[in-house]
Amino acid sequence: MKTSLVTGGAGFIGSHICQELIDKGHKVVALDDLSGGFKDNVPKEAVFCEGSILDNSLLSDLFEKHSIDYVFHLAAYAAEGLSHFIKRFNYENNLVGSVNLINLSILHNVKCFVFTSSIAVYGNGQAPLDEKTAPIPEDPYGIAKFAVEQELKISEEMFDLPYIIFRPHNVYGEKQNIGDKYRNVVGIFMNQIMQNLPMTIFGDGKQMRAFSHISDVAPIIASSINIPKAFGEVFNIGSDTPHTLNELSREVASVFGIESPQIKYLEARTEALEAYADHSKLRKLLDVGPALPLREGLIKFANWAKNHGPRKSQEFENIEVKKNLPPSWL
Repeated sequence: MKTSLVTGGAGFIGSHICQELIDKGHKVVALDDLSGGFKDNVPKEAVFCEGSILDNSLLSDLFEKHSIDYVFHLAAYAAEGLSHFIKRFNYENNLVGSVNLINLSILHNVKCFVFTSSIAVYGNGQAPLDEKTAPIPEDPYGIAKFAVEQELKISEEMFDLPYIIFRPHNVYGEKQNIGDKYRNVVGIFMNQIMQNLPMTIFGDGKQMRAFSHISDVAPIIASSINIPKAFGEVFNIGSDTPHTLNELSREVASVFGIESPQIKYLEARTEALEAYADHSKLRKLLDVGPALPLREGLIKFANWAKNHGPRKSQEFENIEVKKNLPPSWL
């Protein structure tokens, strides 16, 4: 039986990948510090370990005890905008922790290291972004993700560590933490609606994003290790169709039966105005079909959210730099 370690296994994308791997016959070890995930997200068939990727001793024990074949690395604090204000925390969790895993994967001859990066590595480039676009990340989150990508490339060259890199964007769906006010705009909108609050948008709402349902992401990532031509490659993954945040807010309100939504516009923050990707390479090499239309995905997510109810947003208590921090994040 193949054994896969899934970091961030109690989180949104990680928990779905755990289930996909279990369905494919893998033994799954799910590691998560529960800072953003929930233990009840983890499939009951998985071996769950509560802990951090910064705990190198714990990681060493997991690799020794379970004879890990594959690593699916999803553990990260993926708050792109907030990363400017939590630089040390960002680099410790998103870069140093990743290096801990890469070192152990080399030492234990892991068969493939699958890394979930982000289109944040591109920065404010020419959309739609493709894998040939030169990465110029514009925030600490994107910088950390790109650094890990580069580390994987040189680790393959130096130590023959096989890897696959995925760059998802704006993934939403069932099991997402809708109570996190710093990230995941679809979940934020749904959480606000269920609390009878106005939906909040930074700036004028004309920012363009493509929103990707989890069903178009997790199965592909989980099955990639069975496709030899995917090894050593970088793939954008997600939806092709961009929408403005204004359009998204209306669609989210609509699936909740609200035709005249309340929207509160906040002061603009520093972010890319257009960030969506081309997926030609993914579809060519991995034979992937069309993505789920936005409305269908929103209906699935809304039904789940209604059953689980709103969540109270957790405050991030370790802001390192408060200068220019958006007031709504104070």
